Amino acid sequence: MLKKLFFCSIILLTAISISFAASGPNMKEGLWEITTKTKMPGMEMPPMKHTQCITKHDLVPQSSQPGQECKITETKVIGNTVTWTMQCKTQGGEMKGTGKITYSEDSFEGTIIMSMPQANMKITTHISGKRIGDCK
Repeated sequence: MLKKLFFCSIILLTAISISFAASGPNMKEGLWEITTKTKMPGMEMPPMKHTQCITKHDLVPQSSQPGQECKITETKVIGNTVTWTMQCKTQGGEMKGTGKITYSEDSFEGTIIMSMPQANMKITTHISGKRIGDCK
């Protein structure tokens, strides 16, 4: 009896760990159109769009700005929400920030907040995305 209970426990724990490993945000991998709207004190930038291939292994939308080198330093996934911290080197100095988006199968909404301590500036970017097809 004890042997049966032990094997049932092993099977149950294996099934639970597999289901957690397969879990992640409810999103479809593919090519996404991403729209960003950036605001900083005294200025609002016009919306910008770009496309990116997003997978369950690379859930953080990226944008390549000329003269800016960013590195994601930490990523967390809880349910459909992805949060991250990042550091960027720009022509104006270093910036640090956090991001948070929530996926809903073929769309997402979120916010990125960056700070530039040397200029005492905070930049807020609202970000949205929609899946437009398969990656090429």
